Amino acid sequence: MKRVLIIGASILQLPAIIKAKEMGYYVAVLDYNPKAVGIPYADEYFNISTIDVEGVAKAAQDWGADGIMTLATDMPMRAVAKACETLGLNGISYETAVKATDKGEMIKAFAAHGVAHPWYYVAPDPASFKEIADKVAFPCIMKPTDNAGSRGVVKCHDALELRNAYDYARGESRGGAVIVEECLEGPEFSVEVLVTGGVPHVIQITDKRTTGAPHFVEMGHSQPTCQNSENREKIRDLACRAVKAVGITTGPAHVELILTDEGPKMVELGARLGGDCITTHLVPLSTGVDMVGATIRLACGEDVSIAPKWDKGAAIAYFDACNGVIRSIEGVEEARQMPGVKELSIVHQAGERIGEIRNSVDRIGFVIAQGETAEEAIQICRKAMQAVRIEISRDA
Repeated sequence: MKRVLIIGASILQLPAIIKAKEMGYYVAVLDYNPKAVGIPYADEYFNISTIDVEGVAKAAQDWGADGIMTLATDMPMRAVAKACETLGLNGISYETAVKATDKGEMIKAFAAHGVAHPWYYVAPDPASFKEIADKVAFPCIMKPTDNAGSRGVVKCHDALELRNAYDYARGESRGGAVIVEECLEGPEFSVEVLVTGGVPHVIQITDKRTTGAPHFVEMGHSQPTCQNSENREKIRDLACRAVKAVGITTGPAHVELILTDEGPKMVELGARLGGDCITTHLVPLSTGVDMVGATIRLACGEDVSIAPKWDKGAAIAYFDACNGVIRSIEGVEEARQMPGVKELSIVHQAGERIGEIRNSVDRIGFVIAQGETAEEAIQICRKAMQAVRIEISRDA
C-alpha cells in the first residue's frame, strides 16, 4: 500500500485526506495544530509546522512517503518541494516553489518569459518603500509578497492612501516585503491546470466575483466561463505560459488573471489546487474531473485521466453579511433541500460578532450548486441564499 503524506490537516486539506483514504492509500497528515480537523481521518499524524521546511522533509523521509501534497494553501509548498527533492518524488523544485509563493519572484519570472503582467515595484523594507512611493501611478494595488486569501491587499488612489495602507499590507507579510502593482481593470478569472510530463492541461476556467476595492475578497465563482471562444483561448494560452514561466513540470496549478482591454494579464498563481471549493467541488460538478484524486496519483508517480466526463454548470456564492452581532440564522435546512443545491455551510453562529469582509476568513458561509449551465447554477445559489435569513444587529 502506497503512503501519501498530506501537508496540513485543516478544513482546507480535509477533502484530500478523505479522498486519499477512499483511494486506498495509507495516509499521514502533518500539522502544528494537534486538534486540526483532518487528523482523525488519517492513519498517522506528525506534530510539525507545515512551513518547517527541514522538519517536513525529515518526517517525509523517516516515514517513507511515496507521494507528498497539500491543498488550497501556498506557504507549505516550499516544504512540499524540499521533501519531494529529498526523496526523489514527483513534485515541483524548491526554486519553483519560491517563485510560486513569493509574488515578487513570481512576477519577475513572468517578465523574464514574456508573460503579460502589470507594472510593479517590490519593496522589501520601509526604506525601499519610501524610494518607490513617488514613482507609482494611481490607482494601484499594494499587497504582501508572501500571503494569500486577500490578506493585506489594498487598492490605493493616491500617495496618501498608499502611505496609510503600507503598515496594513506589510503587517500581513511574513517577511515584511510588499509589492505595488498596476490596478488591472476587467473581469477576473482563475484557471485550473494539471501539468503532466511537462505539459500544462487546462481543466476549467472559472469566472470570479469579488468585493472589489479596496480589498478584492472573492465572493463567488462559477464554471464554465461565460467568455467567448476567442477570449477563452487567450486565457488558456496565458495560463499555460505562466505555469511554464515559474517552472511547474508536474502537478496542479491555480492561475489567476484579469482580462483587460489589452488582453489577459496575470495576477498570480499557486503551484497547488485552488481553494474556495473550486477544485474540490466546482470542477467535479462542471466537468466530472477529479482534480484532487489526480493530484494524489501524480504525486505518487502514477498515470492520471483528465478527460472531462460532462459539461455542466457549477457555482459557489458567499454570504455577504457583515459588521455586527448575529442574532439568528434560519432557513438553512430549507435551502439545503432545494434542487441543485449541493452544499450549504455557515461557519458562524448566533451570538458571534462579525466584521467587515477584508479577507476570505471573514466570510460567514457559502452555497454550492450545480445546473445545466453556469447561469443556472448561479441562480440556484441566489435562491438558496435568499431562503437563508440571517438577522444581524448592525454596528453603529
